[in-house]
Amino acid sequence: MRSVISFGRVATACGTRNVQILSQFNFKMRVFALVFSLAAFSYVLAPAAQPPWFFAVMSDPQFGMYTDDQSFSQETTNFEFAIASANRLHPKFVVVCGDLVNRHGDPNEIAEYKRILAKLAPDIAVYSVPGNHDVGDIPTSETLDAYRRAIGHDYFTFVSGNILGVVLDSNLIRAPESAPLAAREQESWLAKTLGDAHSIPNTEIIVFQHIPYFVKSADENDGYFNIPRQARLKYLHVLEQAGVKYVFAGHLHRNAIARDGELTEIITGAVGMPLGGSLSGFRVVTAHGEALRSTWFCLAGIPNRVDLQKAPATDCPQ
Repeated sequence: MRSVISFGRVATACGTRNVQILSQFNFKMRVFALVFSLAAFSYVLAPAAQPPWFFAVMSDPQFGMYTDDQSFSQETTNFEFAIASANRLHPKFVVVCGDLVNRHGDPNEIAEYKRILAKLAPDIAVYSVPGNHDVGDIPTSETLDAYRRAIGHDYFTFVSGNILGVVLDSNLIRAPESAPLAAREQESWLAKTLGDAHSIPNTEIIVFQHIPYFVKSADENDGYFNIPRQARLKYLHVLEQAGVKYVFAGHLHRNAIARDGELTEIITGAVGMPLGGSLSGFRVVTAHGEALRSTWFCLAGIPNRVDLQKAPATDCPQ
């Protein structure tokens, strides 16, 4: 089992399956230049010292949403196909950006999510991110403890090549009032993690969370689909000061891309029930030389393989 480091909190290559701690020395030995981008765009960054590779981002499998928790057969069909497709394509890792289930604490929905996720090939790392449906719109110590027992840490880091993935519990950012201690602990942990990582050359910090900071612009009004403005501006400042350029999120159940200065937020549509005229699917990010490309694939349009030599073609709406 290939393991990865956390600054204080660790995820292994198989996500929540086990936890091991590696030294910061091992982390330093593993970081090198990043190439990264997003759907239909290419960004030229530092040269990469590794062969072409790719990873996948899924979001909102949300077992039970289609039928208001009466069943989850459609979610099962979608997620089984997505995981089987990931096994065939074989990304380096998969991140599931929250709302794993529709009703937090539901044992049957949680069991089905975990049953299908366990079908992912053991050499593909997988990381689960908590959504508001996993810990509640206003999380409490009880809902957080239940999530941690069932799934694993709600915030942690992982390493892949030169990328330091920082997984955040955005629910504690959006609604900390019923779990203020947990919110403060995450905030302190994040400051230390970003400070430690920022001091290591050639480390690219990528943030993964459920609720996006904003959907269209950083100064937009507060709403269900974003982080409230006061917390939003505070965390955006922290991330931008640390040199974070990319945040992956879900929650919207459709795709969106928005920017604030040097930071780009990539919102990934649902692998479960889509909204707003979108389709079910997941995102593939490829890296080749100095260019990285990200493409959204609807479930009906997943390619037979990922061609690392050219930008993938798709008829799926981006």
